Amino acid sequence: MAKVLYITANPKPVAESFSLRTGQAFLEEYKKASPQDEVVHLDLYKLDIPMIDADVFNGWGKLANGKDLTSDEKAKVERIAEITDEFVSADKYVFVTPFWNFFFPPKLKAYIDAICIAGKTFKYTENGSVGLLGEKRVVHIQARGGFYSEGPTKELEFGDRYLRTVFGFLGVTDIQTVVAEGMAYDPSKAEGIVAKAIEKAREVAKNFAGEMIHV
Repeated sequence: MAKVLYITANPKPVAESFSLRTGQAFLEEYKKASPQDEVVHLDLYKLDIPMIDADVFNGWGKLANGKDLTSDEKAKVERIAEITDEFVSADKYVFVTPFWNFFFPPKLKAYIDAICIAGKTFKYTENGSVGLLGEKRVVHIQARGGFYSEGPTKELEFGDRYLRTVFGFLGVTDIQTVVAEGMAYDPSKAEGIVAKAIEKAREVAKNFAGEMIHV
């Protein structure tokens, strides 16, 4: 049995979000293919995700030197540790995001900051950093109003590229992406575009339920 974190970063209801609708289709298909797996939904807009701020840096420093933390420092440092430990305990991750201002919502960036922790998800060695999540698997589902998969605007796509960079750093090589894009250019075609993305998401879900199979 695998543990899957289904991570959404969108404050909209499912019916009003292209990304969440595609993600929901993926999730339904995955559960059919692997009903025995544990799926945990993390709605980042409903979670307490501390920013990496002065309290966190001070708290980490005090922990390293055996000093007492303030109540705020302790709460934030412990919460980040909880987030990281939960993340490490999972086998697979599904990220569902919109495309905002060439990136993704800030809630997801805060979450990534909370799970990129030396000693837990990567480590430093004399030969450089080494990722510790090599056996994990990732799917990123994203909806974009414009077209960013090819052409001159491809260089403006930082959301999926960033996730791939982060997980490459953490040692993950099995990363798949499902994209619905161009809905804002011609709203009359939006539903057709999303329907194709949902079809792709269902196929990816079937393979994601298996063992290291790419589509």
